[in-house]
Amino acid sequence: MFWFVVPGDIDDRSVPSGGNTYDRRMAEELAARLTPVDGSWPDPGPAARQRLGQVLAEIPDGSTVLLDGLVACGVPDVLAPHAARLDMAILVHLPLADETGLDRQRAADLGARERKALDLARRVIVTSPAAARALEGRAAQAVPPGTDPAPPAAGTDGRSQLICVAAVTPRKGQDLLLTALSQVDGLAVDFVGSRTRNPAYANGLPRHPRARFTGPLSGAALEAAYHRADLLVLPSHAETYGMVVTEALARGIPVLAAEVGGIPDALGRAPDGELPGLLVPPADAAALVTALRSWRDDPDLRRRLRVAAAARARTLETWPAAAARLGGILGVR
Repeated sequence: MFWFVVPGDIDDRSVPSGGNTYDRRMAEELAARLTPVDGSWPDPGPAARQRLGQVLAEIPDGSTVLLDGLVACGVPDVLAPHAARLDMAILVHLPLADETGLDRQRAADLGARERKALDLARRVIVTSPAAARALEGRAAQAVPPGTDPAPPAAGTDGRSQLICVAAVTPRKGQDLLLTALSQVDGLAVDFVGSRTRNPAYANGLPRHPRARFTGPLSGAALEAAYHRADLLVLPSHAETYGMVVTEALARGIPVLAAEVGGIPDALGRAPDGELPGLLVPPADAAALVTALRSWRDDPDLRRRLRVAAAARARTLETWPAAAARLGGILGVR
């Protein structure tokens, strides 16, 4: 058993995230003592900093503690008094300075604080090889997310229904997809994700008659949205892994995504070497338009991608297997 300190919104269905899903699933598989801490991470106020310090102080000496990097990496001074007496590990989903839209000074400050926090940890764990590379040579061990087996998606007509599953924020690039959609007839998209993480961005997006914003979905509603999808589109500017990529592939849904961060790792290849999707340069609306037109107009391309996605689905690692690797790194079962 070990302690797992996570953001306080881990179970808030109005703001789901891949990081929260990862934390929850790993905690369940490994029977961790899950400890949510409320706060505006990575810049918490005094009350949240005090609460995190209290949580750490109450953990017995020598205990294994895994801290979500969003909670830990901005507050090295809170971690420092406990680093010597606890077996402390930090889980980095996305390096703090890699968040989209940060000015240079803000990114430098977050990066400096994160380096100090990681220096205090006995182990650093990341969710993809790309995240390990982003930590600039620091020894980090990658444990990508698992997936749940799922039935193949039926799709709509094999071509026209797109889905983008992501919180509506600048990092996820919904504006790029809307720009591209306005130049490609015959396609429609469901944007599935919270609009409250960055209301200014979400409310400033243009309306489009072939775009629908469903808000966050879970359970049967999310399954239904995937089931009618013909193609997942994820035009992110930064992505440590891209868990929705493997969620789509598990259902045999091909992927069109930005070639950034851990997305190529998540996309992978079918056993015969075929890509189960298309990769385009990040922040390149013209390339996204070209890829969407190729998908729309080339039935042979669509067939090849569907075959490759179905084959890739059979190679995806499960959550129990991913958790076993995390447990091995932490020395817990």
